[in-house]
Amino acid sequence: MINIKTPEEIELMKKAGHLNYLTREYLKTLIAPGITTKELDDEAGKFITSHGGVASSKGFEGYPGNICISVNEEVVHGIPGNRVLKNGDIVTIDIVVGLNGYQADAAETIPVGDINKEKSFLLKHTEKALYVGLQEVKNGVKLGCLSARIEDYAKKHKLGVVHELVGHGIGKEMHEDPDVPNYGKYNSGITLKTGMTLAVEPMFTAGKRYVRLLNDDWTIVTQDKSPSAHFEHTIVVTDDGYEILTGE
Repeated sequence: MINIKTPEEIELMKKAGHLNYLTREYLKTLIAPGITTKELDDEAGKFITSHGGVASSKGFEGYPGNICISVNEEVVHGIPGNRVLKNGDIVTIDIVVGLNGYQADAAETIPVGDINKEKSFLLKHTEKALYVGLQEVKNGVKLGCLSARIEDYAKKHKLGVVHELVGHGIGKEMHEDPDVPNYGKYNSGITLKTGMTLAVEPMFTAGKRYVRLLNDDWTIVTQDKSPSAHFEHTIVVTDDGYEILTGE
């Protein structure tokens, strides 16, 4: 079932989204060669809880980290540990914040020091694809319009679209209906309605789109070891467009 949020619920999600934004901005000041993913995760947990929030990924279906931290060929769900970030890496921070009973989900892929042209191109166009897709969003539009635009943008720039992972509805729960694919047919799928809240999250690769699960049962990587990028915002559908809830 797809939940339509009341104005009061949307305000609560905005507050969770603002804390998510502040957490991402804080972590970006720490991301540099020499820091470990565990150190970043510890700082994220402390920051979220010190502001009254909950790091919702912690313990979710057994996940051990406060946030998901994925490096280079890791697409999503990387587990924080002793890995030291190096100059030239790219690192995705995927954060779900709970506050006052509501969730906000957002992700960014961030360069570590100086990155090469391939990774820079990947980051630029994965992020751009998010906003190209969001341009389709408003009350009465089919969800497939958003999905198709994201896929078309990826194909235009010769980037791989991961099919096994999709965005999702969000609200009181981290994952709600509907699924929000980054591929599909224009004018297909459910009809978007004012008050729907969605986590929209393009996940692209610089090589082939195919992925595999590592032995830790969490980390998903590209099969060809090509770098991957991930950008995500939680949004609410409005009468004539959308509003980002995980921005400033």
